[in-house]
Amino acid sequence: MFFELIGTIVAGVAAALLVWAINRTLKGRLPSWLVPVAAGAAMLAATISTEYSWFSRTQSNMPQGFVVTETVQESKFYRPWTYIKPFTTRFIAVDQATARSNPAFPDQRMVDLVIYGRWTRTAKIPALFDCAAHARADLVDGVDFGPDGEILNAVWLPMEADAPVLVAACTQV
Repeated sequence: MFFELIGTIVAGVAAALLVWAINRTLKGRLPSWLVPVAAGAAMLAATISTEYSWFSRTQSNMPQGFVVTETVQESKFYRPWTYIKPFTTRFIAVDQATARSNPAFPDQRMVDLVIYGRWTRTAKIPALFDCAAHARADLVDGVDFGPDGEILNAVWLPMEADAPVLVAACTQV
């Protein structure tokens, strides 16, 4: 976030200096309001560019084995350009590289769901997926395991059979 702020300021200063240099070369023929308008336009363009490129930059820097399964796109009234093309503010990835299964329960797979947010910390949630029953249980505090590895008090959430997060979690790597 800090580097994006610095980049935005640098873009504004560079645009202002460029317009100032052009005006100086033309011996003051450009209107005086053009320097601050160019700085503001460059800063706005830099901000919009970083907002729209955040998802692709973050996705390209994810570790190998991460599969993006769901994205959330938003439009905000104070960002009117997002009504034309909403931008991705958060997404969920399945960490297939850490997938585990219990031989006693071959239809169940435990994976980490990683939730990325534009202005929030990354969260990691261990989840258990029942690939045959199309259900998910988040492994949060208070979940107990039985002697053979079964989950005793998990809350199973039914899912559609073609839900991307279920498909990614149940895919053998």
